[in-house]
Amino acid sequence: MSNRSGERSAQRIRLIVILVVLTALALGSFWVLQVMRRNTDDTLAARPRSKPDYYVEDFSYVKMSETGQPRYDITGKKMVHFPTDDSFEVTLPVITSLTKEKPPMTLRSQRARIEDDNSKIHMYDNVNADRSAFGTAEDMHLKTEYLLLLPDEDIARTDKPVEITMGQSIMTGTGMIANNATQEFQLLHNVRGTYQPRSRPSR
Repeated sequence: MSNRSGERSAQRIRLIVILVVLTALALGSFWVLQVMRRNTDDTLAARPRSKPDYYVEDFSYVKMSETGQPRYDITGKKMVHFPTDDSFEVTLPVITSLTKEKPPMTLRSQRARIEDDNSKIHMYDNVNADRSAFGTAEDMHLKTEYLLLLPDEDIARTDKPVEITMGQSIMTGTGMIANNATQEFQLLHNVRGTYQPRSRPSR
């Protein structure tokens, strides 16, 4: 009887040890899972939210007016979207006004940033704007390193040096406000220019 009791006690001890080991393994696995899950959550939380969520290459985008008429077209080599502020960065943008009531204008630069629901377009590096002659207005070319375009207001402005060529006349200055709707522009500082009167048609 004593031998059988000893065997039973030994079996119980072995069973208890096995249960303890299995419980420890289970708890250890649960702990490892929680640590991995926590590390994953920390990694996702630490991921910079300024990273883009999508991009488009060789794109063309047309902005429509409230009446359904095209207002301007934006094309570019690449457009990247940033979800934190719903802004876009564009490589080699070309912006062309499409409103029939106003003279067409085309703007180019090396890069641009579009923000505030497309109401602000910041153009950077080798910015060029061209408007063909129409009516009594001569053709115009503008060159600067930065230009803020407000397409809803048809206004462009900069605080950088700018050069404007209208026909044969050239004007330079620092800082500019241009209104394409009213065909008015203003140079703010260090204004210099060479004015060439328009030639009158011979009789």
